[in-house]
This record gives sequence, structure tokens and C-alpha cells, in this order.
Amino acid sequence: MTSFSQRLEAFSANPEALKGIGRGVEREALRITPQGTLSSDAHPKALGSALTHQWITTDFAEQLLEFITPVTYSVPEMISQLQDIHRFTYRTLGEESLWPMSMPCYVANEDDITLAQYGSSNVGRMKTLYRQGLKHRYGSVMQIISGVHFNFSFPSSFWQQLFGDQTPYARQESVSEAYFGLIRNYYRFGWMIPYLFGASPALCGSFINKTESKLDFKEVGNGTCYLPYATSLRLSDLGYTNNAQSSLKIGFNGLEQYLQGVRAAIGTPSSDFAKIGVKDENGYRQLNSNVLQIENELYAPIRPKRVAKSGEKPSEALERGGVEYIEVRSLDVNPFSPVGIDDYQVYFLDLFITWCALSESAPMTDCELQCWRENWNKVVLEGRKPGLTLQIGCDGEQLTQAEWGQRVFADLAELAVVMDSAYGGDKYQSVCKELSSWFENPDKTLSAKLLKDVLDNESIGKVGLGIARDNQVLFADGDYQAFSKQQFEEESEASLKRQQDVEQGDGISFEQYLAEYFGDSVSL
Repeated sequence: MTSFSQRLEAFSANPEALKGIGRGVEREALRITPQGTLSSDAHPKALGSALTHQWITTDFAEQLLEFITPVTYSVPEMISQLQDIHRFTYRTLGEESLWPMSMPCYVANEDDITLAQYGSSNVGRMKTLYRQGLKHRYGSVMQIISGVHFNFSFPSSFWQQLFGDQTPYARQESVSEAYFGLIRNYYRFGWMIPYLFGASPALCGSFINKTESKLDFKEVGNGTCYLPYATSLRLSDLGYTNNAQSSLKIGFNGLEQYLQGVRAAIGTPSSDFAKIGVKDENGYRQLNSNVLQIENELYAPIRPKRVAKSGEKPSEALERGGVEYIEVRSLDVNPFSPVGIDDYQVYFLDLFITWCALSESAPMTDCELQCWRENWNKVVLEGRKPGLTLQIGCDGEQLTQAEWGQRVFADLAELAVVMDSAYGGDKYQSVCKELSSWFENPDKTLSAKLLKDVLDNESIGKVGLGIARDNQVLFADGDYQAFSKQQFEEESEASLKRQQDVEQGDGISFEQYLAEYFGDSVSL
């Protein structure tokens, strides 16, 4: 097996092979009132159609916006695009602003959360019905937790350097295998991401009241709950999770194993979800009563992806063309960045993901899968605890989090030199040097900084509303950089027309549409 150092040496001789990394960001954010409570307004028409807009859509709720950047090959350009999307949105929202954290603002009643609406087309109705199912299964408040998803792909030159000349089919197989090796290493070492960038150590007590949490929260002020060493409560059992999924054996040792696991999950009946019922006298309650309604319901900190064709399921796209990119899903919203993520984080993710791909990655057993789950859970609940130890594999060996982090950063420092050689400047080395110091000084982490602000103000609501107002002022000024106001206005208008075309193009009933979508995979 080729080692990391051998592969890095080869790239050192040809650093240009690292140029051309593709990136995109999906950032979620709740719309809030000037008082810091959930907006009661529908998705603003000036933002276009949530069904068909390229850059601005909704996630679970009408109040939960999702901003999507197109694929770009420059970090500054990607951040500029995200800033422009925020700029246009803020200038459209009037008095409303965006909640700057992952865990929700104050929610008085779950009925205040309105399911996202996508119009009268079959595809639009299915999207809303899927969310109806999530509401019945997990509760609405769980579904308005916000995150940042980071999409990443290597250029063809990277694969050429790794594998040399191959037939198209052999290249597709090699690339998919390499991406799954990356995914396995992400599971092994990705706990570093909530340690460094987790930003949900505290939350509003209104959230706790709607869960059955057994965590030993401390309280400050009027209803703010926190754990002293937590990094990312969003990634804990408090966050979006499906206990029924814990028994699923979805492996990551290759594309075939992964697809078999996902399809089994979609076809596995759930006695708990069957109690909800698929239909009642008022209509549908969920898409089906299986463990997963559709593939999107599968919780995972990282996913293999391929751009799907119209009407194609994610698994069908993967089976057709192999893995095209990966989606990192374990990033909290960064409250210290007006757009929820900053360039420091992106440069680190470049480094870390590339290291995961270049490092050895043996097949992962069920025992090891359980081991990484336990490590992640330790880090999200008590990641800044002095002397915290983590398991290395299933043989009982343990290392402190700081020691393990420094071992990985020793490799990242070498890779950073090659990345800077490819892209010019010293950004990667600078980021690597700074973040490695965070293992010795946990107070530098995002979770520590945010918790200090919350404790100083005795309120997460006060801190969040203050940041939201600052961002509102920030985006009220300044010129567009990557897009233009006209582009946004034209896209909003065009998206409304596209939705209308979709609705007029439906030629079958909703029942037939669902039957054709699921085929024989589920029982409706």
C-alpha cells in the first residue's frame, strides 16, 4: 500500500496536479424578527421560487433559508458569492434578519414552524410531504437546526497523478474507491472538525423543553443551557438523529456496499414510524413508514455524491457514474463570520480532505465504526475537557485528543507546503500553524469563544440577536462582488416562471407520481 509520504513526494514534484479543486457551500439560516423570535412570514416572493432558484431556497421550514453557491475553483470567489447572496437577501428581508447560530432561536411553540412550501407540482408536493414526515417522526424544532455543508471535488489532474493513464471505466472505479478511502479517514479523524469549528456549546432552553435530553446541562441567565466543555451540541443526540438508523449496517468500504446499505434502509419497515400512519382522513402524513422515507433522511457527517439527472435518485446517480464529489456535513454555522463560514475554515478543509485522500485507509469493520462514533460523541459533548482521551481503533490503545491532533497536523504541515507551492502564497501553512496551536489552547476554538460571550452576557439570545443586527448593518452597505443585483432579480423572476412551467407540465396524479418514484422499493 502506498504511504502518505510516498504520495506526497510524488505531488511535491508535480504540485500543479493539486490545482483546480472544486468547492461549493450550502449555508442554512433561520429568518428572525427584530425581537429575535422566529419569523411568521412565508418565504419572500422577492427571493424567487424555493423550488427552482439556483442560489436561494428553503430547507425544512418556510423560515429556514438555504444559500447555495455554484461550483468555483477559488476560495475568495466562493466567499464573495456567499457574501453577495447574503447581501441581496438582507436587502430583501426588510426588518427581518438571519439567526447566526446552528441551534435555533427562541421557539415558543412548534406550531410556529411552518413546513416549507414548494407549490402545487408533484415534485413540490413531495418535497413538502417529506418534511411532513420528518415533523411527525422527529418533531419540527429538531429540523430547524442549521448547518453548513461543504462540497469538494478533486481535479482530473489529481487523479492522473495518483493513477496514471486508465480507461474511462477503470478511472471511474479508481476515483470512487479513493473517495471512499477518504470517507473512511474522515470518520476516523473528522472529530477534529467539531473540536476546532464546533460552535454550539449552548442553546436556548426552549429547545431543551421539546426534547427528552438526559444531558446534565448547566443554566445561565433566563433559560440559556450549556455544557462547559461541549463543542457541537448540534452533532450530539440532541441534534438531527434517527435512533432507528443506529442498527443499519451502511458500510463505507466501497460504492457497492454503500448502495446496498442505503437501499436496504429505504426498504426496511419501521414499527415506530408505522404507528404514525402513511395516510389519515386529512391526507398523507409521511411518504412511507420505512426507516428512511428517502435517501436524504440518512444522517451522515459526510456523503459521497454525484450530480443527478432530472428525476434521478442520488443512489442511481452514484451507480451510473461513480462518486463525483463529497459533501462534508459536520460544520456548525460559524457565528463569527457574517456568512457562517470563513476562508480559514475552507483552507483547513482543503488540507484535511486532501490528507484523508492521500493517507492509507484500510477497510473499516463494524467495531471500528462504533469506535469512531464514540470518539465523535466524546468530542461534541466534552471536546475541550483537559486530558480528554480518544480510542485508536479496537485494540484499546488511547491517545489524548491533543496528542492525536498534533500527529495529524505534522502531516498537514508537510502537505501545506506543497499546497502553497501549487496555489502560491503561504495561506495553507499559515492556517496549519495557527490551528495546530488550538489543540494546546482550547480557548481559541470557536466553541470556547462563543461560550465565553454567552456566559458574559448571560444569554445566548442576546448574543445571537446582537450578531444578527451587526450583520444586518454590514450587508446594508457595500457593493456586489461576484454577482450583481440585476442577476439576483432576474434569477428570482426566472425561478418563479420555472416553477410555473413545472406545475403546468404535470401530466399524472400525485398518487401515480409517488408510485412511479418509489417503484417497488417501498410500500405506500
